[in-house]
Amino acid sequence: MPREFRRYEPDQTLLLPPSLRDWLPEDHLAFFISDAIDALDLSVFEARYGDEGPGNQAFDPRMMLKVLVYAYATGTFSSRKIATKLHEDVAYRVLSADNFPAHRTLSDFRQRHLSEFRELFVQVVQTAQEVGLVKLGTVAVDGSKLKANASKHKAMSYRRMKEEEKRLRKEIRALMARAQKADDQEDKRYGKNRRGDELPAELARREDRLRTIQAARQRLEARQREADREQGRESGDQDRTGKPGRPFKRAFGEPEASAQENFTDPDSRIMKQGSSGFEQCYNVQIAVDETEQIIVAVGVTQSASDVNELVPLMDQIHQTTGTYPEKALADAGYRSESNLKTLEDHDIEGFVALGREKSGVAPEPDPANEATCRMAQKMKTARAQKHYRKRKYLGEPPFAWIKSVMGFDRFSVRGVDKVTSEWDLACLAANLKRMHGKLAWA
Repeated sequence: MPREFRRYEPDQTLLLPPSLRDWLPEDHLAFFISDAIDALDLSVFEARYGDEGPGNQAFDPRMMLKVLVYAYATGTFSSRKIATKLHEDVAYRVLSADNFPAHRTLSDFRQRHLSEFRELFVQVVQTAQEVGLVKLGTVAVDGSKLKANASKHKAMSYRRMKEEEKRLRKEIRALMARAQKADDQEDKRYGKNRRGDELPAELARREDRLRTIQAARQRLEARQREADREQGRESGDQDRTGKPGRPFKRAFGEPEASAQENFTDPDSRIMKQGSSGFEQCYNVQIAVDETEQIIVAVGVTQSASDVNELVPLMDQIHQTTGTYPEKALADAGYRSESNLKTLEDHDIEGFVALGREKSGVAPEPDPANEATCRMAQKMKTARAQKHYRKRKYLGEPPFAWIKSVMGFDRFSVRGVDKVTSEWDLACLAANLKRMHGKLAWA
């Protein structure tokens, strides 16, 4: 007897129109994100469109948000790839209800509403708090370096900038002289009616490059002047000594020769990124609640150091939820007398390492730093060590989810303000994905 197979007729026409919602399981992430977005206040997004007037109708912000958040939650960040999935992926078609915004429309929507994603992140955290997924008994704070939308090969050191300026000025003078000589010869041959002010292409290229380098050098010098003022220096003090018996190594406002500036994203900085070496990065920050590892506060800094980020994260938690956490866990990167004192002032019991975990040895604190001394004594207790051990499995996993599972390992926008907003978007997508997994089993 010949073997029989299940019925397969690709050209079969359906008698009734299908419902796309029937093509996904009831507990699919797309449905959860759709319901979550519908429950949020999107007035800040709708306000951008103003009153009805002439022109094409805009796509519904709810639909655009659902598609964009689902895309980030499932690892698709390119507007072109999202536009393709709107045609090919059932989940996207369910969320878009068969709307097909072009990739440029998706890109423009994301760019136009970047600043509103912080408000959306806050609402998601508040929703998680309402359903009991956030209790603020203990939060862990951590930071990680995330690649900027820029290459480290598009950066230049301050020393090389000055060398390149000299070289380009010399080449420009030579090209100008050559152009003038050519003009003189043509004047003799054709007369003086020619305009003679056209720039040769190679001269224009060099002048553009010179302007780019000069602008980068000025940004470096401006940052250095600000840093010098914060350290108590002032213009003209290079003739005096820094420490007793030592002159300052460089003039006021003059960057170190090795200081670098990136031409693609000037706000990004060269940072050490794990074992992969140095990259153009931003330092992204999160605070994670112990209950279900929901991210309750986020931040982005251009500094490789974490020390100035602890207090802003605690304040952000208070602004979002109306209360400070009971306990806060942080590694030695967040250690400072002012940070520990602020935790005490807010009645937050801190567990902050005072030395590197690998060596297991913390330096003896200065007796003048009373809060640090109190932390040093507490961290020697078994209770403190028990709490502090939670930091690794609370603070670090969300970075793994976002970078490895979601695939968000590089920003797609440039500039610290836009990068901060995209980090808000990535974290709210991670939270919704986490909430979906937890509530599905409730």
